[in-house]
Amino acid sequence: NMGFINDLVLKVIYFQGNITAHQIAEATKLPFLGVLDKVLEFLKLEEYVDIIGAQGGFSERSFQYVVATKGRLKVNEVLERSQYAGPAPVTLDAYVDMVRRQAMGELVVNGQKVREAFSNLVVSERMLDKIGPAANSARSLFLYGPPGNGKTTIAEGIANMLGGNIIIPYAIEVDGQVIKLYDPLNHRIVAEPEPAPAIVPDRPFGGTTPQPSTPAQPDRRWLICKRPQVVVGGELILEQLELIFDPIAKVYEAPYQLKSNGGLFLIDDFGRQKCRPQDLLNRWIVPLEKKVDYLALQTGKKLEVPFDVLIVFSTNLSPKDLVDDAFLRRIRHKIEVGNPSPDEFREIFKIVCRVKQIPYSDDGLRYLIQEHYLKVRRDLRACHPRDLIDQLIDIARFTRTQPTMSRELLAAACKSYFVEA
Repeated sequence: NMGFINDLVLKVIYFQGNITAHQIAEATKLPFLGVLDKVLEFLKLEEYVDIIGAQGGFSERSFQYVVATKGRLKVNEVLERSQYAGPAPVTLDAYVDMVRRQAMGELVVNGQKVREAFSNLVVSERMLDKIGPAANSARSLFLYGPPGNGKTTIAEGIANMLGGNIIIPYAIEVDGQVIKLYDPLNHRIVAEPEPAPAIVPDRPFGGTTPQPSTPAQPDRRWLICKRPQVVVGGELILEQLELIFDPIAKVYEAPYQLKSNGGLFLIDDFGRQKCRPQDLLNRWIVPLEKKVDYLALQTGKKLEVPFDVLIVFSTNLSPKDLVDDAFLRRIRHKIEVGNPSPDEFREIFKIVCRVKQIPYSDDGLRYLIQEHYLKVRRDLRACHPRDLIDQLIDIARFTRTQPTMSRELLAAACKSYFVEA
């Protein structure tokens, strides 16, 4: 409503100290004609702001505004409610409608798309045949198996496979409260709508504004972003799955699952969080079943928001020690990511050597497997080729020798990489 926008613009002027109308439009992402011109006119009439000149022209957009003496009293009152002074938020209803219009359930992934997404990785056909249906479900996935076999890489590959862009707002407004949604760490901007050029010129100071005849401008409160890929690990706590209220700024930060809407939410190292796995799982039972989540404001008001997320639990612990049958029933797909076969291990080594520009040697790999895996009964892991070659390069650089898959360098790499029982 206009009262909210009046307060927002007043805070923007207050925090900047001296700002033009054009800069206010950039800060709030609101159009000048029809919105900001009315807001600034109201603030001037109420003697909350003053015009102290113009910058770069004589149109209304170039007028410079400062907070007047009367406006400082008003600002103090407004800041007691919220210190948010960024892009104007959208309503919760508008956000919910947008999420439903670009629901992940509409995506269709075929075998060719799966193979293209994982073409740079060594993944068995059996595994690819499991990944495809899991991605198409766009609901939930449980990845389990020994560490170092690419569970996180598979989850990220699924997110890249979904592809495409979504539209998200900078922030959401509920009953005058602001929830910040856009997160530069988890949202990659593809495009930001540009303001449409105004056909109708600005009126000179004191003149009248003709009625604009331009088509509707793009709503710059929204951003076009890549489908989000939110990854959390052992640092996750239950409080981060609820609205996070900043008592100083009096602004809410959206929880991870809300930021993930339209994309993937990976809980890596599941079972190693500070909270009990059972508590974390109980938090997800309703969203996984109903595709909606419930959040609460400080006022006690409950919000029903969409849960349009492909949520992935990745763990190297035994699933039976973490979850019960009731929860596993709600997880659509369970995929075990096992150890690579000797042939797959060899292919991974070849790829790593090619990327690291190290000559590959079958004799070197045969020695490695025989002496450092079979004899000591060590399992093959998908991460070992990359890690061992990195160790080998470090040792060769230190000894000023050419990095090759020689027995001496491989033995030294294994000695510094593996922990002997």
